[in-house]
Amino acid sequence: MRPIRGFTLIEVLVALAILAVALAAVVRSAGIAADGTLELKERLLATWIAQNRVAEYGARPLWPDIGTRAGNAEQGGVAFAWRETVTATPNPLFRRVEVHVYGPRTPERASATLVGFAVRSE
Repeated sequence: MRPIRGFTLIEVLVALAILAVALAAVVRSAGIAADGTLELKERLLATWIAQNRVAEYGARPLWPDIGTRAGNAEQGGVAFAWRETVTATPNPLFRRVEVHVYGPRTPERASATLVGFAVRSE
């Protein structure tokens, strides 16, 4: 009679440990990829809000007052906060508009920043 061949308990435990480490790495990698995708979406939506704020000065005959304004906007079902700073330029017919948009996940850091100019039509 031939002896039965099989895996020892130690071999099975080592294989399970290797498998557990590999699966943990896969789960971590998938989590990082999902987080990166969410951040990219938030930055894209924030950029659209900033572009809308600057484009509003080109679309309408608005002449912004110098100073800082803040507000909220929603894009793609996500709520954002924006802060707009208007400063004078050497040319009195232009005003510099700098828009910072803050996302819900990182309200202390701007998700998007855009600089544009408002032109006074006379």
